[in-house]
Amino acid sequence: MTVTIVAIDGPAGVGKSTTSRRVAEILQLPHIDTGAMYRAMALKADRAGVPLTDEERLAALASETSIELEGSGPSQRILLDGDDVSTAIRTPEMSMAASRISAVPAVRRVLVRLQQEIGRRSGGVLEGRDIGTKVFPETPHKFFLTARPEVRAHRRMHELQSRGLVQPLEQVLAEMEIRDRQDSTRADSPLSWDESYAVLDTSDMTMDQVVEAIVERVRGWIGGPS
Repeated sequence: MTVTIVAIDGPAGVGKSTTSRRVAEILQLPHIDTGAMYRAMALKADRAGVPLTDEERLAALASETSIELEGSGPSQRILLDGDDVSTAIRTPEMSMAASRISAVPAVRRVLVRLQQEIGRRSGGVLEGRDIGTKVFPETPHKFFLTARPEVRAHRRMHELQSRGLVQPLEQVLAEMEIRDRQDSTRADSPLSWDESYAVLDTSDMTMDQVVEAIVERVRGWIGGPS
C-alpha cells in the first residue's frame, strides 16, 4: 500500500471514536468514521420512511445518497446530501438503527466502496467493526479494542451524558448487548477479528495508554519518529 491505513475495530462503547481521532491527529492522518456513515444512512432511511427490513428500498436509497466527512478531530462534520447531521446521528436510536442497516449487503457495498475510495486517496485511521477484515484487509496496522461489558456501558453512558442524553446504566447495557448480538451474528461482515490483529483489552487502560500503544506499533512498522 502506498498510503498508511490504520484499522481500529471493536464493539460499541469500547472507545473507538475517541481513540481513532487522537491516533489520527498524532500520526497526521485523516480520521474516517465509518460508523458515522452507517448512522447517516440510517437517519436518511428514517427521514424517508423506509423500513430497515425493506432491503430493496434501502439499496436504492443508498445508491442515491451522498455522505461526506468534512474536517477532522472532534469538530468533524458529517454531511448527508449536503446537510450537516453531525448531532442528529448521535442518538441511541440511530446507534441501534445503524447496526441494523449495516447488516444489509447492498448498503454495505455502497459504503465500503466509499470508505475505500477515501482511504486509498489520502490514507487514514478508520474505525468500525470490519475494517481490518473486509474494508482494508491488506493493511498491516490492525487493532481490535475490547473491554468488559460493564466498563463499556459506563463509557457509553458518560458519552451520552456529555451530549445531554441521559440514560440509566441498565438501559445502556441492555441496548449494548442487543447491538453486540446484531453485529456479531449478521451474515455480511460480522464483528470479528483474526490473528493479524493486535488485540487490546482496554478495561484497565487509560485513553492515553491505548493511544500510545497503537501509535508506537504503527510508527515502529513504518519506521517513523517515536
